[in-house]
Amino acid sequence: MATVDPGPTTIRPLSVESWELFDALVERHGGIFGGCWCTYFHPDDGERAPGAEGNREFKRRLVEEGVARAALVIREDAGGEEAVAWAEYGTPGQLPGLHHRQQYLTDLENAGESEPDYRVTCIFVDRRFRRHGLVTRALDGALALIAQDGGGVVEGYPHVPREKKVSASFLYNGTQSVYERAGFDFVRPKGKFNTVMRRVVAPA
Repeated sequence: MATVDPGPTTIRPLSVESWELFDALVERHGGIFGGCWCTYFHPDDGERAPGAEGNREFKRRLVEEGVARAALVIREDAGGEEAVAWAEYGTPGQLPGLHHRQQYLTDLENAGESEPDYRVTCIFVDRRFRRHGLVTRALDGALALIAQDGGGVVEGYPHVPREKKVSASFLYNGTQSVYERAGFDFVRPKGKFNTVMRRVVAPA
């Protein structure tokens, strides 16, 4: 599918004030990954209703509580503002869910390392604007917001290249090269197709 350049963009934190922009982006894509609403990595509080609508209300509640954090990439045209990408980030307590979590924790213990201060767990781009650098824009936005919050050790879990081409829809955390350009260093593999990468973000 041909995509278009989104033009100039700005970064805005996910919040009660920006919820409608985030909400509209997810709605345009059917709830994301079968109705996940970008809730997979959050701890379940046991009060979530089933299905996509339950995930949506759960995410809204976490935003209202200030524990669901993301950098939203915003574009503006004659039709008004719209979110076209996001990078979800947070502390390990806010985002404890990881693919291959047991392997991750075992490797962490064996290496004598501690969990990071922050992790980036999901990057998503509107299908209309893919392949125009918005993954990098969203990741840089998340790092800037982390710097504003005091900085620290940040981890990401990008995908490694595969012989068989994979749809951009399934590259939910960007690629290793994107993180390398953002100053992350490779730490170790995680599962078959992901890595653990780290960098230190200085406070702003």
